[in-house]
Amino acid sequence: MFFSIVIPTYNRLPILQQCLRALELQTCDPTIVTGYETIVVDDGSTDGTIEWLQASASELPHLKIYEQAHKGASAARNFGVEQATGDTIIFIDSDIVVTPTFLQAHADMLLQKQQELGSDRVFTYGAVINTANFESPTSEPYKLLDFSNAYFATTNVAIARHWLLEVGLFDLDFDLYGWEDLELGVRLKNQGIEMVKCPAAMGYHWHPAFSLDRIPRLIEQEIERGKMGVIFYQKHPTLDVKITIQMTIFHRILWNILSLGGALNERTMKPLLQWTIDRGNPQLAEQFARIFLNQYSVQEVHRAYQQSLRAIER
Repeated sequence: MFFSIVIPTYNRLPILQQCLRALELQTCDPTIVTGYETIVVDDGSTDGTIEWLQASASELPHLKIYEQAHKGASAARNFGVEQATGDTIIFIDSDIVVTPTFLQAHADMLLQKQQELGSDRVFTYGAVINTANFESPTSEPYKLLDFSNAYFATTNVAIARHWLLEVGLFDLDFDLYGWEDLELGVRLKNQGIEMVKCPAAMGYHWHPAFSLDRIPRLIEQEIERGKMGVIFYQKHPTLDVKITIQMTIFHRILWNILSLGGALNERTMKPLLQWTIDRGNPQLAEQFARIFLNQYSVQEVHRAYQQSLRAIER
């Protein structure tokens, strides 16, 4: 098994450095993992990413560098897969830091499941542990909030390259934040590709601790998620997708109740959020903020869907 690790990146140089250095520390059984390459596709960064990558070639012998104009993560991942020489693709993001046994864990689980199934119709989904600890991201313990039931999430998955090519890679209609990986997952699932959890393949997902100045971007992401949710549903108009993107009357009622009809929003909740942060619990503050953040997403998915119906009628 030869791995091609595909990593899109855009203006994330400090954590990308940790990501790539961790990948150089892999300990693999050469009879199982015959080799690996780390493919970084820079999506038009302006923070010195390319210059650092080029200057670090001797430190990062597995690294292959590609550049594209700013087209988004989906286009970058597609480009990376097209350039890959490995038979097996691993997707991680550029803010993921892995442990030394990361590749071996994916390989062991893939081979075990392939032997059970008698085919390679399988992909592995590794553990993703969220952390705000930049200095030592891998010291973060697993938390209940780290659980994910997503079918195909590009923060930490491994799959035979040919399956990605057969289903058509990532759909570039998803040009804003959200859902492009789960949409690809639907196509893989329709091909009978089975997901198997691989908790030993641990990836630590770093992001800065929640603060009030992050709220505008988080709101923007939720609005984008709503818009892209409609595209997801138009491509796969099923109840499962409708529930996933929260485009049901139940979700509208639920988040309207939880937000007290919109009374709990970024302005009214600001004192509580800051009080929680000041007491050293930014993770709890972020969960409080989900009350109005999810409301933005639910409102937008319904608004965008109604807009799409009116466009069809015209």
